[in-house]
Amino acid sequence: MSGIVVVDQRADWPVDIPGMEVVTAWDYLTHEMHTRARRVRVYNLCRSFAYQSTGYYVSLLAGARGHKPLPEITTIQDLKLAESPRIVNEEIEELMQRSLARIGSSEYVLNIYFGRSLAKRHERLASFLFNQFPAPLLQATFVYKGDEWRVEWVGPIALGEVPAAHHEFLYEAARDYFERKRSPRVRRESARYDLAILVNEDEKEPPSNARALKLFEKAAEDLGFDVEFIDKSDYGHVAEFDALFIRETTAVNHHTYRFARRAAREGLVVVDDPLSILRAANKVFLAQLMERHRIPQPKSMLIHSRNLKQVAETLGFPCVLKQPDSQFSRGVIKVESAAELKRKASDMLERSDLIIGQGFEPTEYDWRVGVLDGQPLYACRYFMAKDHWQVVKRAGNGAKVEGNHETLAIEDAPPQVVSIAVQAARAVGSGLYGVDLKQFGKVAKVIEVNDNPNIDHGVEDLVLKDALYRRIMEYFIRRLEARTRT
Repeated sequence: MSGIVVVDQRADWPVDIPGMEVVTAWDYLTHEMHTRARRVRVYNLCRSFAYQSTGYYVSLLAGARGHKPLPEITTIQDLKLAESPRIVNEEIEELMQRSLARIGSSEYVLNIYFGRSLAKRHERLASFLFNQFPAPLLQATFVYKGDEWRVEWVGPIALGEVPAAHHEFLYEAARDYFERKRSPRVRRESARYDLAILVNEDEKEPPSNARALKLFEKAAEDLGFDVEFIDKSDYGHVAEFDALFIRETTAVNHHTYRFARRAAREGLVVVDDPLSILRAANKVFLAQLMERHRIPQPKSMLIHSRNLKQVAETLGFPCVLKQPDSQFSRGVIKVESAAELKRKASDMLERSDLIIGQGFEPTEYDWRVGVLDGQPLYACRYFMAKDHWQVVKRAGNGAKVEGNHETLAIEDAPPQVVSIAVQAARAVGSGLYGVDLKQFGKVAKVIEVNDNPNIDHGVEDLVLKDALYRRIMEYFIRRLEARTRT
C-alpha cells in the first residue's frame, strides 16, 4: 500500500521520506489520478479539519475512494464531541496521574506527533491518546483540579501550530511511523484484501496457539488476504485493513473491545464483533437470553443482595455461582452450604450487582460446539480434570491441570447437542462462538456461549485439520464480497 502526505502547500512539508509522496490538498481532491488510485494510505496534515474545510474533505473523500486516511473522518468527529475528555479521563486515570505527577504548574499542554512526545516520560501517555484518537498531530490540555490531573481538552493541531523547535522531532516521529514494521513486508500482487489478526504474545492462555495462528495465516493468504499480526499498540492502524480477526482473549473493559468497536465503526468485517463481545461476556445476559429463547440450561437464577436466602430453596446444594464476566473456569465456584454461599456470593456481589446461580449437574465431560455464521463447525468433548468438577483445575500457585479432550466430526456428535448449540449461538449473533453444553441422555443444556472460542492446533482442528482454518477465513471473504456487491 503506497502512502501520500497531504498538505495545504508543498512547502509545509519539507522533509523527504522514501516511499512517501507529498501532495497538496487541492491536487488530492481534484486530480483524477488520485480519485482513481487504489490501496493508498493518506496522511492528512492540512491546517484545518473544520466542517467542510479542505482538510475535512481530504479525510472524507479518502474514505469514499477506498483509501486509508489518518485521521479518519470519524476520528475528526470524535474529537469534536464534548464528552471526549470525559471518556479519556475514565480510561487513563492512573497513567495520567503518574505521568504528570512532577509537573509544578496547574496546567500542562502536551503535543503528540504520530503518537510520540518530545518529553520521554510522557511517551506512554502520548501513545495512549494517539491510540484513542488516531490523528498525526494532536494536542491535549491537562489541568490540576482538587488533588488530581484531568484532561480538559484534546484535539488536532495544525501543522503551522507546531513550534519551530519541535520540527526535527516531528519529522523523526513521522519517519519512524511511516517506516515502522509494515514497510519491510511486500504485499503480494495476488492479495485482494488486508486482514489484521490481533494477538498478544505475552498472553498465557491465548485462544489460539502459535501453530494455529500460522495455519490461519496460510488459509487467509490462500484465499487472497494479505495478513498482518498486530497488537494493542496498533489501534491507530485498524482502519488500514479490510478485516480484523481477534485472537486475543476478549473482555468489555479492555482494548480488545475497543479494537472491535473501532473496526466495526470503520466498516471492517470483524470477528469478534463488539456486540458479540458485549453479549457473550456477561453470564447474566446469557442466562436471560437462553430463558427468553426457551433454550435448555441448568436451573438458573439471578442472585443479588436481596434474594440470597432464596438460593438454597431454589437451587439446593451444591450449586454453582458465576461471576458475570468469568472466563476459563475462573470466577465459577461450587458452594456446598448456606454459610459458604453467603460468604462467596457476598464477595462476588462486591464486584457486580448481579451474579448467576445454577444448579450443580455433574457430568464426565462438557461439550463444546463451534458455530460460525449460524452453522456448526466442530465438536469437542472436554473431560473434567482428575478429581475435579471442572475441565480446568487451578492451584493456588497458578498451576493448572486440564482434562483430556476428544474431537468429533459434526455428523458424529449427538444431533440434540449440535441443534441446541446452534440455537444458542444464533440467539447471540452470527459470528464465531463456542457453545458449552452438558448432555444427559437425549437432553442437552447450554452452560454458556463464548465469543472468541479456543481454536488450537491439535485440539479443535483434529477432524477438519486445515479445512477448519479455511472455513473461518472463507467467512471473512463472503462478508467482504457481499459488501463489495452492495
